[in-house]
Amino acid sequence: MLRDRKDHDAGELSTDTTIEWIPALRAFARSLTKDANDADDLVQDTLLKAIRNRDKFQPGTNLRAWLFTIMRNTFYNTCAQKNRERPGETDCASEMPTVSADQELSLQGKEVVEVVDHLPLPYRETFILVVLLGESYENCAQICEVEIGTVKSRVNRARAMVVERLDASGGVQTEGQSAAANHGPQAQT
Repeated sequence: MLRDRKDHDAGELSTDTTIEWIPALRAFARSLTKDANDADDLVQDTLLKAIRNRDKFQPGTNLRAWLFTIMRNTFYNTCAQKNRERPGETDCASEMPTVSADQELSLQGKEVVEVVDHLPLPYRETFILVVLLGESYENCAQICEVEIGTVKSRVNRARAMVVERLDASGGVQTEGQSAAANHGPQAQT
């Protein structure tokens, strides 16, 4: 599967290759916006910009990274615009009730998602790209427009924050942690 993905990463901008990345774009958009409706809008805006600027895509370069970069820049531009045009916070017409999906994540999955959602944005976006979406450090650095060392540092710190917050809340435990919890502290002799 990874070989197939790498073969498609460097390629031409076509409908098939662009459609192939929509699930990953949705996942990244959801991690940025924290809202399903806003995430869908962000994916739509990203694809629209990609279509409008298809002449700027260089065949043979990384299509996935190009799409993620467009998405990230669109997200930040939208945030800046919203901060300038802030509506009243009560009785806002844009607030719509949503219905949650029929399928439920497991309790542990919800805890992990909640912890990841509370990471500071620079850590959250690198964590999502590298850990959850499987982007390389190099691609993530290109998408986030930072050095590779910064990406590695952010991912490492994000992992540590996730583990620390899950430990503090008594959340998801690894096999080693659950074994230690079952046996308790060793008696000293």
